[in-house]
Amino acid sequence: MRIAVDAMGGDYAPEEIIKGALLAHRQLQVEIALVGRPESLQPFLPQPLPSGITIVPAEEDVGMAEEPLMVRKKPKASINVSMQQVRAKQADAVVAAGNTGAAMAAAHLGLGRLAGIDRPAIGALLPTLKGKPVLLLDVGANVDCRPRFLEQFARMGSLYCQCVMGIDHPRVGLLNIGEEPNKGNDLAVATHQRLAELKGIRFTGNAEGRDVLTGEFDVVVCDGFVGNALLKFAESVGQVITQVLREELPRGWRGKIGTWLLKPNLKRVKRRMDYVEYGGALLLGVNGICVITHGSSKEAMVYHAIRLAKEAAEQKVLERLRTEMADNTDSNSNSRLRSRPVESSEVQSPDLNPEVLPFRPLDRVEG
Repeated sequence: MRIAVDAMGGDYAPEEIIKGALLAHRQLQVEIALVGRPESLQPFLPQPLPSGITIVPAEEDVGMAEEPLMVRKKPKASINVSMQQVRAKQADAVVAAGNTGAAMAAAHLGLGRLAGIDRPAIGALLPTLKGKPVLLLDVGANVDCRPRFLEQFARMGSLYCQCVMGIDHPRVGLLNIGEEPNKGNDLAVATHQRLAELKGIRFTGNAEGRDVLTGEFDVVVCDGFVGNALLKFAESVGQVITQVLREELPRGWRGKIGTWLLKPNLKRVKRRMDYVEYGGALLLGVNGICVITHGSSKEAMVYHAIRLAKEAAEQKVLERLRTEMADNTDSNSNSRLRSRPVESSEVQSPDLNPEVLPFRPLDRVEG
């Protein structure tokens, strides 16, 4: 197993990216291809390089504040070179912690979409009361959606839960403002009808905001604008609760004694609520395994992102998606469905079909 890691992406690159990659190399027994400018990487690497760690040179990088489509103007940027590693089958997956929009564009251009997919989606795992996480998608790849996009998100999310999380019949919900089928905006109403009639998934109805973290659903689908806002809110809630406990529990001598006695329990609480444990978000729908993690990622987050990429590769998620999504291509969709990379000479904008809404990823997924 070989994972390509964009070592130049993120707020703390390359030092923290390298630390996480080295930790994953030791504990997960995976080979790591660190992609970036060698002169920038070498000061943070042991010499000689451990067996299984290689440097793949890249001449440029796409900064966090740059426009996503700068990937077209910087063909030798580290995110593009990372995608090329997967495209050339020199790596089984890619992990990127930099500009989310740039990672999306690089994957779209370098790997192409799977047949049967109008829009790739970013799927993020969130903790629930029942222990098993819920997969929320999309969380930032598509700020505008059509019903058929959400239908495809539901299929991809259901397959992911089957392959990686071991759930035989994942419960799929549609994020909405009420449980009734006629609630919500036009997109929600139309999508509910499509999902209710869709074979091959276990659609259990609308999921209100309060239902997302209860564990009643395994997959919750929504457009990327709403999903990104919900993701950031959920992460902030976990951080706020952890901070409040840290500040309030030790107050007074009773609090200090109680905190000492509860320390193991509090660690477990933090572990259940900490989004770092989930590693990032899988980009579903492109012709390769790509994990996008927080721009603010440090060692632990990078480690878990690589773990997530490794699990997806081992469970053959891409192969299942490639087969089943192609078999379920919507006959009513007149979009140009690709399973090949997009050549640069073709690209006017990241999506050529006027029937498909403009490709407008959010700049960053992290909170």
